[in-house]
Amino acid sequence: MTTTPATPVRTRFAPSPTGFLHLGGARTALYSWAFARHFGGTFVLRIEDTDLERSTPEAVQAIIDGMQWLGLDHDEGPFYQMQRMDRYREVVAQMLSAGTAYLCYSSPEEVEAMRERMRAAGEKPRYDGTWRPDEGKTLPPVPADRKPVVRFKNPLDGDVTWNDVVKGSITISNRELDDLVIARPDGTPTYNFCVAVDDWDMKITHVLRGDDHVNNTPRQINILRAIGAPLPEYGHLPMILGSDGQKLSKRHGAVSVMEYPAQGYLPEAMLNYLARLGWSHGDDEVFSMAQFCEWFNLEHLTASAAQFNNEKLAWLNNHWIKQADNARLGELVKPRMLEAGAVFEGGPDLATVLGLMKERSNTTNELADAAMLFFRAPQPDPALLAQHLSDAVKPALALFAERIATVEWTKEAIAAMLKEVLAANGLKMPQIAMPLRLIVTGQLQTPAIDAVLQIFGRDAVAARVAKYL
Repeated sequence: MTTTPATPVRTRFAPSPTGFLHLGGARTALYSWAFARHFGGTFVLRIEDTDLERSTPEAVQAIIDGMQWLGLDHDEGPFYQMQRMDRYREVVAQMLSAGTAYLCYSSPEEVEAMRERMRAAGEKPRYDGTWRPDEGKTLPPVPADRKPVVRFKNPLDGDVTWNDVVKGSITISNRELDDLVIARPDGTPTYNFCVAVDDWDMKITHVLRGDDHVNNTPRQINILRAIGAPLPEYGHLPMILGSDGQKLSKRHGAVSVMEYPAQGYLPEAMLNYLARLGWSHGDDEVFSMAQFCEWFNLEHLTASAAQFNNEKLAWLNNHWIKQADNARLGELVKPRMLEAGAVFEGGPDLATVLGLMKERSNTTNELADAAMLFFRAPQPDPALLAQHLSDAVKPALALFAERIATVEWTKEAIAAMLKEVLAANGLKMPQIAMPLRLIVTGQLQTPAIDAVLQIFGRDAVAARVAKYL
């Protein structure tokens, strides 16, 4: 049972728009969204676009498209860090005034030389504090031709400890952290500083993100403390691995969320699957997002890495296809079927066809391909036709053709009529079902022949059978 937080829950998803929305990011967004929904809180979308060299409008759109496909609706945003530059400069100025930040005139070459000396001495490479204005210290003369960076005055002693909602208690010594650059020579702020200010301004109460951010957390905590801001709770989610136990990458298949709709996956299947990659509710495997939001808590997040399993995702997708409205499925499969040459005019009702075919389809692409047999002219293999439409079967086919006109065109009545035709000719069901499948659909493998005939309709079946009498 999740303990109700004392303050209104505010979570955020804050991707950097340097590429597509990947599966790990989608899971982070899902958990943050569900936690906010569970408590009736607020889910904020923030685009961290300060990496000007790598951030692109196309990547921003890819992230928004992925969120929309998944149905992870945000309550506030999207906020763009590049539109908040004035606010960051204001906080930098306040920190300089308060003495929690300082101007540093060390050149990049000088900083690298410092780090090289430390590496050579077997120490952790870091900035040595040349320009840190500690009490009683005389600073070097300011170079006339150099613009300074602004560094955060990180505490020299003590530890940063937080109770991570996924990993438990984490402690990092301040001696491991150097004085972080929070503003570049041109005044643009840096990542950890922007994140801290944003989380403060947006009143974020819970930060769920990938465990590649663990090393950023103590820096952000120290900045938040320096500016007098409350600390959110942090939870660092383990990465998603491929089936071989290695970091998920393109060699494992699709890693961009938006590759999955193109492959025929439903968003509810992807959400259902991602939800279980790092969280559990007993043995429950299949659940709606409404159920997930009701159940979701932080206590049952797992600290161990999850492995992505395409077979499990396909199994879930099959489940959600079977649950899906047939008209909705029709909208999804129609473009692929038209591309494959489907002719819908004069054909059976597409939704009815999909209702019959979806039981065995793991993706909507498979469903589209399977449904094609109802919407193209049959072209049975002559050799197969010769094999199955033997002289012994032709009288039965002729009797079947006679009965077409009078039988009630329901699945049950067609099945009963077929049994009568078989009995009259001393045959077994496969002996008439196989040639009928070939004649009507052009292929040997279809769902039950009575269901197929019913959907094709009396006139279409009669016309196709007549060609072989």
